[in-house]
Amino acid sequence: MMSLHEIFRDFIQSLSDIFSNLPEKISTLFNNPIILLTLLGCVLIFLLLMKSKSIKFTPKMLTTIGIAIALTTVLNMLKIYKFPQGGGITLASMIPLLLIAYMYGPLVGMLSGFIFGILSLFLDPYIMHPVQVLFDYPLPYMALGIAGFFKNKKIIGAIVAIFCRFIFHFLSGVIFFGSFAPEGMSPWIYSLSVNGSLIGLDGLICVIILTIIPLNRLIKTSRNQAYAS
Repeated sequence: MMSLHEIFRDFIQSLSDIFSNLPEKISTLFNNPIILLTLLGCVLIFLLLMKSKSIKFTPKMLTTIGIAIALTTVLNMLKIYKFPQGGGITLASMIPLLLIAYMYGPLVGMLSGFIFGILSLFLDPYIMHPVQVLFDYPLPYMALGIAGFFKNKKIIGAIVAIFCRFIFHFLSGVIFFGSFAPEGMSPWIYSLSVNGSLIGLDGLICVIILTIIPLNRLIKTSRNQAYAS
């Protein structure tokens, strides 16, 4: 059994080792993008779950969100083009989630996107790494909720949200799918070309449809019905 003096001495030694090796450990952390991405993803999900406690849901609001997620699921299955490594160009599958963000704000939009991302993972999984799952499923669809910050500039909000979704897929492509790049092509260029094309065309379809439909009237009507008692 260790004496009090030995326990205290070991504690001081452990503390000294921690601080003496701290710069090296921090350097190792920041030189490993996978660790950083994992931390970032976990922080974003944790913040969303904490903030979601402040949302006051009504039955009609939950119904509207459920319908939007169901519509997103169906539209996401109707792919114009499917990429072999997952993903593809869909029939405006992002629009229902964007509408939820416009109706109820970014927090509800992000939560709806998170739920759909998890659902999408079960329905059409393509798993190479746990961190890749975060950056290809819940996080990019959570990003669509950012459109809720642009209630007065909805088209700009849609473009910003879709671009943020692209960023997550782009980073996943660079780190986890770079091996699929043709010989001599940089993983950065490969990910940019693939994800830029898929998300860009998918997003363009959504933006065109959003400019055609009576967006403000649709949002106002749905929101009033959802908040009605």
